[in-house]
Amino acid sequence: MGRVGVAAESESAGLRSRTAGLAHALGLPVTGSDAEAFDALLVVTTQRIELRPVGPKQAGPVYVDFLAGAMRRRLRELASTRQLIARAVGFKGSPLHIVDATAGLGRDAFVLACLGCRVTAVERSPAIAALLADGLERAAGDSVVGPLVERIRLVRGDARDYLADLGEGDQPDVTYIDPMFPHQVKTALVKKEMRLCRLVAGDDLDAGELLRVALTFTRGRVVVKRPPRAPNLLKPPAFCYKGKIVRYDVYPRVAASK
Repeated sequence: MGRVGVAAESESAGLRSRTAGLAHALGLPVTGSDAEAFDALLVVTTQRIELRPVGPKQAGPVYVDFLAGAMRRRLRELASTRQLIARAVGFKGSPLHIVDATAGLGRDAFVLACLGCRVTAVERSPAIAALLADGLERAAGDSVVGPLVERIRLVRGDARDYLADLGEGDQPDVTYIDPMFPHQVKTALVKKEMRLCRLVAGDDLDAGELLRVALTFTRGRVVVKRPPRAPNLLKPPAFCYKGKIVRYDVYPRVAASK
């Protein structure tokens, strides 16, 4: 994993104070003249928090924005039960409690929230969790998107520990896992985000163990998102939903006892 620091975009007292608070909360160093010693920076700006790669000829920043025009235009589409993800999690109109065990930048958690699900988004990378927290906070005050993101609760930590610590009555209906993997999606935006997220979070080499834990502490099914031709995670699923650029492997709870 790359080394991440926290920096303010300008020298204003307000930004410096927010930067110091963020760095303290995440346990990350505040950068100054030593910025080049880091692989990426969490930069606090007047508008948002951004993750920026360090070095020459780098791509632009990565940030979370649930209020973007493109996102707003897709809200009706995102609420459609015809989506593969809706079918994979078994959504049939009644709200589900879903643990998104690898929340990342929160896109899938937001889709699930648009469906009406209650989502616990778990992210163990402090830097990526900070981006998601910032995006959720900025969206919360919006009259249209606010009620949707209210269904998402962010937890910073390892999903294996989070799931194992739940009481039986608090176990989710569904655990959703999207391990870090080189998806074959040929867009510059996705490639940029994937590269930078991989740089700061590393590879999910323990994804198989996460699936094992999820099968033990999930009330219903576990869903694993994979590229179409990727090998199975840990073991073959009971069934899957296949699209052109992604597939969803479904492991019902009963599969854990076999």
